[in-house]
Amino acid sequence: MTKITIKETQNPTILKFEFEDFITQNQNFEFKNIDEAQASPLAQQLFYLPFVKTVYISGNFIAIERYSIVDWDDVKDAVAEQISSFVEKGGVIIKIDETKAKKQPITVYGETTPNPSALKFVVSRMLTRNAVEYKNIDQTASSPLAQELFKFPYVKEIFIDENYISVTKYEINDWSEITLELRTFIKQFIENGGTVLDESLIQTATKNEVAKDEAFDKLDVTSQQIINILEEYVKPAVAADGGNIAFESYNEEDKTVKVLLQGACSGCPSSTFTLKSGIENMLKSMLNDEAIKVEASNA
Repeated sequence: MTKITIKETQNPTILKFEFEDFITQNQNFEFKNIDEAQASPLAQQLFYLPFVKTVYISGNFIAIERYSIVDWDDVKDAVAEQISSFVEKGGVIIKIDETKAKKQPITVYGETTPNPSALKFVVSRMLTRNAVEYKNIDQTASSPLAQELFKFPYVKEIFIDENYISVTKYEINDWSEITLELRTFIKQFIENGGTVLDESLIQTATKNEVAKDEAFDKLDVTSQQIINILEEYVKPAVAADGGNIAFESYNEEDKTVKVLLQGACSGCPSSTFTLKSGIENMLKSMLNDEAIKVEASNA
């Protein structure tokens, strides 16, 4: 049977069903109903399930948004089995020829973040399963979209994850002057078939998952506990604000936790308060150790 891995997303109504290999070539698809899904026999079959609201196909995964008539825990295994069985029997996921000439309409809207220099542009479809940060145009080989965005003189940094692009600007412009221009550009770029992320160029992040698991196993118990707390309680909150937080190290002698801030969290005026009053206090409480300190390595 084709191996399908079930992954949760930031949105509790959307679940990802990941394949071991890529199922699309630098293309993203979103289907709202069975009529829209003529290019995807698999998506058409999924729409026969009464709780399926939207089907997204991108990279190596199929993401499904459900209606509230069911909980994912009750149906996710059956859905994964149906997808696997469909593919095993030779079912077609995407009819590439039928999608080449079709423009895929999307919506893009801007969301403020705690960082006044960063704005989160939310897209009505999945963009990637790998969070990627770009500090300058030289780093953008894996993202044609980021490369184009850096050509705007006011764009300082770009962070892409799940279904949003977080843009950090220089102070030369106010958001009121540039938000519409950026939103329109992102919308048209994606609708016209532009590549947001070339997953093949960031596969190293995926291939390193096993190595990361092995590295995790070699860490001390406290470091493992800290990572688990950050993953479960902190990351979803900062992702909602257009950012990310990554564990870097834990010093057992002085009880200092080092983290890396990305996206809207990087350079945010309130990040120090969040680290000290939020994350630090949480770790102190959950690990029952008042000596723990949290610092950002890139603050």
